[in-house]
Amino acid sequence: MTTELSGTGVTPRAGIGRVVWYRGTTDLEDPPDPATVDPDEELAAFESAQEAAHEELERERERTSERLGEDEAEIFDAHRAFLDDPEIVGGIETAIENGLPAPHAIRRAFTDPIARFENLDGPMAERADDLRDVRDRLLRLVTDGDRMDLGDLPDGSVLVAERLTPSDTAQLDADAIAGFATIFGGRTSHAAIFARSLAIPAVVGVGEELAQVGDGRELVVDGERGTVVIDPDDEARNRVSVAETPIVADHVSTADGDEIEVAANVGTLAELDVAAEQGADGIGLFRTEFLFLDREAPPDEEEQYEAYTAALSAFPDERVVVRTLDIGGDKPIAYLDTPDEANPFLGERGIRRSLGPDSDLFETQLRALLRAAADHEDSDGSLAVMFPLVASVEELDAALSRVESVAEELAEEGTTHAVPELGVMIETPGSVFMAEALAERVSFLSIGTNDLTQYVMAASRENERISDLHDPRYPAVLRAIRRTVRAGHDGDAWVGMCGEMAGDPDLTDLLVGLGLDELSMSAITVPDVKANVPEIDTDDAAERSDRILAAETREEVVRLLSVEDAE
Repeated sequence: MTTELSGTGVTPRAGIGRVVWYRGTTDLEDPPDPATVDPDEELAAFESAQEAAHEELERERERTSERLGEDEAEIFDAHRAFLDDPEIVGGIETAIENGLPAPHAIRRAFTDPIARFENLDGPMAERADDLRDVRDRLLRLVTDGDRMDLGDLPDGSVLVAERLTPSDTAQLDADAIAGFATIFGGRTSHAAIFARSLAIPAVVGVGEELAQVGDGRELVVDGERGTVVIDPDDEARNRVSVAETPIVADHVSTADGDEIEVAANVGTLAELDVAAEQGADGIGLFRTEFLFLDREAPPDEEEQYEAYTAALSAFPDERVVVRTLDIGGDKPIAYLDTPDEANPFLGERGIRRSLGPDSDLFETQLRALLRAAADHEDSDGSLAVMFPLVASVEELDAALSRVESVAEELAEEGTTHAVPELGVMIETPGSVFMAEALAERVSFLSIGTNDLTQYVMAASRENERISDLHDPRYPAVLRAIRRTVRAGHDGDAWVGMCGEMAGDPDLTDLLVGLGLDELSMSAITVPDVKANVPEIDTDDAAERSDRILAAETREEVVRLLSVEDAE
């Protein structure tokens, strides 16, 4: 009989296959009498396992960097740090001195650190999985346990586990596996992040009922709906068969001939290939802060230049929009002197830091960007640069002045450069109200709906207690979007959107009706949005958007969207 279980979908993809269970934790029997334990022998066994773990992590880091990019690979740097953490190593050594064999000492030393992370809120709780990954690796090595090769699963397998660690997920072959489902885990876990990067159907946090699904059972993993279906019936099978939208490499236009650029958001160089494979019309948001995270010092000008030219080379005939460094809020950087603010989302972040304490970093980044822009002047593609979290005309004027001064410095040095197309991210109410004045100074505006919704609705993205308010379908947010589009066009700028809203296929008609020229999203949603655009008549969509924007409540907006979809 068909059974459906709910969890958290992490990729808008569905797959069907046969269950392969993965149980990564090494089981231990009760420890022996301490009098029978040789501490020197057990300490040597631990140190040997620790050394072998370092070697494994280095190999996995290199492999992950090649497949997914440097940012994803750097999680293994954190694992190596856990291997040498004085608290953990000291706990293992003390337990061994007190008569525990190395495996039991390892398990005991990791217990409290894992529990501390589990008691934290939000993404930090997911770091407990990193500690489990290091613990289980040490246990396997110290006990000479076998490791299941997750990169060699039978084609069409659905991997099911209690939880998957980063090193587990990094092994998966995206071309072979039909999907995975876990009992525990959240949307911000590294397993979920890897699944999105690899475009693998995945549902996490399904719960203990998933443990009753045995090896070989047929299972549907629906990352769009956030469900797994055991022994699927024809209806569940059909949902999988229609889930794969054909990839369209060419640009798409509405039924009446208005071209809508459908681009991709990326945070790593590895995601460029995925974006190209999904038919993206260039890059609408290159999050450069990922070049700066999880390292001991910022990237220098040459490293940044190479990253930006790599992005341009991946899309030689398209536009690549690079966002300047956007840190602060939920993206602190350890080697920078970031303040401990009561409300960091309303504090020193984005362009505020670039014009203030991080001005040297900003100048280095601009130098690299202007050099990269010159390298592609003769191609059909182009580089564009946009400034994050602008709230006033004064901030934009200061940023534009900085670009001008950097260009002058490069000219004086005789360094080849070009000033790219410049734009502003619209994320604050201040930028919405000043959108026309901003547009008169730049070539484009790009609406970041994640932050715009947060600031319009006064609802922190990190506060789960008010998560209902973080919905761009609230009338206030929709009206802010329309105001921005009209003001941008009045100021002779094109207007795009790079927030999660842009990648929702159910909202494509509304966004076209609001007048957006470009939509940029996670690469795996590009085919679905591209498939919708040719079915839309621009004038009809504009009339429908007028009716929706007249609504006064989110519930009415949702109802009207459903009515329009049914027509």
